[in-house]
Amino acid sequence: MIDHLKYCFVFLLVLVITASAHQVSRADRITAVLEPDIKAAMDAGKIPSCSIALVDGDAIVWQKAYGYSNLWAKSPAQLGSVYLIGSTFKAMSTMALLQLMEEGKFKLDDPVNQYLGDIKIKGEDPKNPVTFRHILTHTSGMPTDFGGFPIWEDEMPPKLEDYMRSSLRVERPPLEKEVYSNMGYSLIGYLVQKLSGKPFKEFIAKHIFKPLEMTDTEFNPRPDIDERMAMPYVPDEKTGELKAFYKVRATVWPAGLVWGTVGDQARWLITNLNGGSYKGKRIISEATFDQMLTPQFAKFKGPVEKLWGRKRSQF
Repeated sequence: MIDHLKYCFVFLLVLVITASAHQVSRADRITAVLEPDIKAAMDAGKIPSCSIALVDGDAIVWQKAYGYSNLWAKSPAQLGSVYLIGSTFKAMSTMALLQLMEEGKFKLDDPVNQYLGDIKIKGEDPKNPVTFRHILTHTSGMPTDFGGFPIWEDEMPPKLEDYMRSSLRVERPPLEKEVYSNMGYSLIGYLVQKLSGKPFKEFIAKHIFKPLEMTDTEFNPRPDIDERMAMPYVPDEKTGELKAFYKVRATVWPAGLVWGTVGDQARWLITNLNGGSYKGKRIISEATFDQMLTPQFAKFKGPVEKLWGRKRSQF
């Protein structure tokens, strides 16, 4: 088991730029301005490769790859290089769940247990139940959890339903404390599945990936995605030199374990900058998207555990 892994190679950086058409057409000028800082950050962070995109309005206006996606083979990183995408995926799970809210499947302050069938949240006080709003804001009382499984080992993560059945629990009452909870966001994935009647992966592919033209983002990488994967590396504890590391899956995969490209991440960013709309197609209503960016509980100012998010409690 490997908990809370940090991959120094996972560096899909998407920047926002406000630029005139004249500036956008001069990619060499953008490169000259940004490249020194990019290379300095890579050196300081011992980052073997990164792919970077700048977006303006509805368009990707500049993108470039740096470093080696495989240090042993000296394979240059490319724009099509595929990286393991972590917790930024939580926002996609959130949007999928809120799409179902818009269909009237639930309300934010409904107790979650009443939607889970025979699976229940262990340790919950029925008089102080966990609600959808609690799990979306990391205030449910659920633990962090991770449950890493190296891909080449014999054991693999359990099915989502089995994980929920055996592990779903709270360690404290809701709203007592903000705790960054992968378990809570895995529960969001399970709720999407229960409320939609479709497997979570299928629902995300149809309602998030496809309308956003994210053709190179997958839970289970296709062969053409697999051959473009960047290797994971970690610094050696003694020498500081980068060494190849395990590729992993985890029990909490709906909380952030997909593989994709910087171009797909840029399209996701464009959707958020446009208030939940991509190329004129509304993925989520403007009112619901505004809720995602609105503080939910005055007592929590953020960031969560002094690590995640900004000074506002958000979904």
